[in-house]
Amino acid sequence: MAKRVYEVWKGNNIFLLGGRLIFGPDAKSLFVTVSLILVPVVIFCVFVAPHLFHHFASYNAGYAILIVAILFTILIFALLMLTSSRDPGIVPRNSHPPEEEFSYSPNSNHTPGLQFPRIKEVMVNGGVVKVKYCDTCMLYRPPRCSHCSICNNCVERFDHHCPWVGQCIGQRNYRFFFMFVSTSSLLCVYIFAMSALHIKFLMDGNYPTVWKAMRHTPASVALMIYSFISLWFVGGLSGFHLYLISTNQTTYENFRYRADIRPNNYDRGCLNNFLEVFFTKVKPSRNNFRSSVKDDQQSRAPPASLRQTQNQTENENEGEDLTRREKVEDDLEIGDELLKISRRRDFGEEELRSVASGSVQEMMMERGGGEEIDVEMGRKGID
Repeated sequence: MAKRVYEVWKGNNIFLLGGRLIFGPDAKSLFVTVSLILVPVVIFCVFVAPHLFHHFASYNAGYAILIVAILFTILIFALLMLTSSRDPGIVPRNSHPPEEEFSYSPNSNHTPGLQFPRIKEVMVNGGVVKVKYCDTCMLYRPPRCSHCSICNNCVERFDHHCPWVGQCIGQRNYRFFFMFVSTSSLLCVYIFAMSALHIKFLMDGNYPTVWKAMRHTPASVALMIYSFISLWFVGGLSGFHLYLISTNQTTYENFRYRADIRPNNYDRGCLNNFLEVFFTKVKPSRNNFRSSVKDDQQSRAPPASLRQTQNQTENENEGEDLTRREKVEDDLEIGDELLKISRRRDFGEEELRSVASGSVQEMMMERGGGEEIDVEMGRKGID
């Protein structure tokens, strides 16, 4: 039975459910991320939210505080899965270098060596963009594509590799990543506000000072501190990506080309940039991880010119080996014949010379004008 693509995948990805879900090699960090979200939400739902119900008794509106927290959490986990378990935009590898870019080096002694340019220039929105050749994937990376050293894949519109979601952030999951980060920021604000509101209600009741109210509900204090610290990270990250979206940049481009003075060929204006990220259709994956390897290999057969070059090289190598073997066999044959003659004591010197000279001439006739052999040197050796 033929194996499927995900079973022989050359990247460092982890596949689940028969190749339906694809994660990065550091997918175990998802357990840490889930814990950092789930634990404070559980503490809030158990120790804080129930104490706010009676303050909003009309129409049982207090239950909405608990429901909103749960819905926020479900939404965040859904966005986390959409970010970490899908193809971020992996460019399929080639089984051979691009044939149309081959050039032949005349410096080689036998078969010309294959060469192709490392950098090409392409036009993007009226501007020139340089694309590089990837030795690992054997392809020219599309514009805005980069090779992730962690996942070992070329990813379209590569933004960065996020260890918190255990996946590359690229063209097909950047939208969900931003929504995950921004929703997490809103959850931090919500928990911080509800915890502070609980302390405020305690101060209006039997605990007139803030210190007494905080001592009465340590869970609210812990949640406020945790939410405040977390907001600095996820909130700051959300603000940074809002800037990137408004200017149509990626994190990789911003850090790599920050010092370069170059025009941004992808900036289409703030509004159009936001529409491109959030309202364009997500492109389908270029990889069918569940297809059989046999079909995949047939669709990626080596080019005819490359096969011809490889066959020519193999034939020349075989011809050289055959010539070497013939020369060695001839030398051994001459040596054996001379050894037998030298052991015969009644054999004259003239006859010995004639036999040696005849063997050498016969060998030269078989080689058809090959290397010249010094017969005189052979005679001196016999003498």
